[in-house]
Amino acid sequence: MSGEQARYFPAAGLELEEAFEWYLERSLKAAEEFLLEIDRALAVIAAAPRIWPQFEAGTRRFVLRQFPYSIIFREADSAIEVVAVAHHKRRPRYWYHRLKS
Repeated sequence: MSGEQARYFPAAGLELEEAFEWYLERSLKAAEEFLLEIDRALAVIAAAPRIWPQFEAGTRRFVLRQFPYSIIFREADSAIEVVAVAHHKRRPRYWYHRLKS
C-alpha cells in the first residue's frame, strides 16, 4: 500500500485498513478501487507535494475523487508522512493530537 512513497502514522495506517475492510465487506471491486485510488493519490502527492493547498496545523490535504476520504499529509525528511486517511463525515481536526507526538 504505497509503502515506498509514504510513511503512515500508525493511526493513519489503521484508518486505511479499516476503510479497506469496510469496502471489502461490501464489494471486492470497491475495495480494490479504493486502494488503487489511494496509490494513485500518493504517487501524485510524492511527485509534487507542495502543489497541494496548505490545510491545517502545517499539513496539506488531497481529496480523493471517488471516495469520501482525504489524505492529510506533511513533508518530513524528504518523505511524505500520512497523518490521516480522513473520512469526510468524521469530526474535523480529530487527528490534530497526532502531530504533537
